Amino acid sequence: MSVLGNAPRPSFQAAMALAATATALLGGALVGCGGAEGVEVGATVRAYVVQPLCAGAEAELRRQGSRAGDVRVEVVCLPSAESEGKLRLATVGANAHRATEDSTTVAFLEAPGPANQFSEPILESAEIPSIQSSSGTKAMAQLLHAIDTAGTSNSLRASVSEELK
Repeated sequence: MSVLGNAPRPSFQAAMALAATATALLGGALVGCGGAEGVEVGATVRAYVVQPLCAGAEAELRRQGSRAGDVRVEVVCLPSAESEGKLRLATVGANAHRATEDSTTVAFLEAPGPANQFSEPILESAEIPSIQSSSGTKAMAQLLHAIDTAGTSNSLRASVSEELK
């Protein structure tokens, strides 16, 4: 009997079963662009873009009609990880983790620099390709070409990663 009332405490086995179910559901939710089922025609995918590349990436995306192949592309702008000439590691990690938490992420665009060595392992763990460029316009053009060439079969994220190599 519980101290809070008559309800019995859940057994260890029930707690473990609940944890296993939650893990399985979360794993299924994270598949998205990285899964083997492919991307539906007309689906929306996202590119996470770190400042100062965002304005150029958005302009190039608008110029291309916000589409690549059979999918719609959106930009998610992220804050710069540098302030007053100093690298803010918490921001680097938060930016990369934000991209990994979105199952529609197809790429992470950032300027070359010291932040790359910290964001790259996080992105690699989720198999998210990274495009490093000093131009948001060029980085977005490269991504849109990779998406267009990759098509929508199998894992779009993996196909884009292959196209970018």
